[in-house]
Amino acid sequence: MKLRGNWSYPTPVKFGAGRISELADHCKAAGLKKPLLVTDRALAALPITAQALDILEAGGLGRAVFAEVDPNPDEGNMEAGLAAYRAGGHDGVVCFGGGSALDLGKMIALMVGQTIPVWDLEDVGDWWTRADASKIAPIVAVPTTAGTGSEVGRAGVLTNSKTHRKKIIFHPRLLPAVTICDPELTVGMPRFITAGTGMDAFAHCLEAYSSPFYHPMSQGIALEGMRLVLENLPKVYANPQDMDARAHMMSAAAMGAVAFQKGLGAIHALSHPIGAVYGTHHGTTNAVVMPMVLEFNRAAIEERIARAAAYLGIDGGFAGFHARVMDLRARLDIPANLSAMGVESARLDELTDMALEDPSCGGNPVAMTRANTRALFEACM
Repeated sequence: MKLRGNWSYPTPVKFGAGRISELADHCKAAGLKKPLLVTDRALAALPITAQALDILEAGGLGRAVFAEVDPNPDEGNMEAGLAAYRAGGHDGVVCFGGGSALDLGKMIALMVGQTIPVWDLEDVGDWWTRADASKIAPIVAVPTTAGTGSEVGRAGVLTNSKTHRKKIIFHPRLLPAVTICDPELTVGMPRFITAGTGMDAFAHCLEAYSSPFYHPMSQGIALEGMRLVLENLPKVYANPQDMDARAHMMSAAAMGAVAFQKGLGAIHALSHPIGAVYGTHHGTTNAVVMPMVLEFNRAAIEERIARAAAYLGIDGGFAGFHARVMDLRARLDIPANLSAMGVESARLDELTDMALEDPSCGGNPVAMTRANTRALFEACM
């Protein structure tokens, strides 16, 4: 596999097969002497995690792991992680895994030195300035999925267990000091995780591309990210050992996260509350509601999507693009609708209120109201 490079967009990225071997060196360069590796329960038992811990131990950095991370992590997971961090006398975090582990690792690094509640640092206005930046621990990120892109982001998502609301917690210093993107780490993902995380990357690119805000750089990155997903996600779903396609998917995931500083939209506004209430996989939920949101936004984005379709080699403009999304969902065995994921009609009013509170709805090309958002949820059922 020849795809390899050193990037700084927006943080240093060490990209290429086998580069997990550099983990200890990059931790030391970031100032870590005794890091805590944060991962999820399932990943903790896999050989790739043992490999990462072996590398840290061989580099004289100890062998400490925290794995009490739920699929939609909440403040209880964070408090347990903070207790482990303090008890071990750690000086930084290695975020190792998918979006849940990356986000929770960031929250541990953020909150270990703060005296205010984590909810006071939600991504609202300049709330991030409330944090004592000097007390944020250094972060090294190692993604093992190709979807969330949290490894190149300045925020993390945390679920409030009392309100069942997902909150985006932001601070510029949550951007990892260095990220290691090793496509070999993604080979062992279950097929449904490969599909769901890949569709998460596509949703990030699609919503960033469709967002009405002005950010030409993000616009271009989002468009190329969509191309990489459409060409490579079916390949890795069919053949997990296709390393070139794995590498392209890791690139697309990072590109989506870089691009969505331009904005997200109704796909995420709907999927965040569904994930918080029902514990569904985030990327899979995005994929389920995606075609319905495309139709919801059609009047505002039809011409823009037609231009994207032309670049992507899709005939038929908006209709052709929509059909391609439907075909991709079918090839990846994505559930047809929210009912198939266990969402109940009786809770749609509650979910509508939650969606309208989600910051993602502010980037949607069509203004989201209570009436049209409720109708959109119904269409997704």
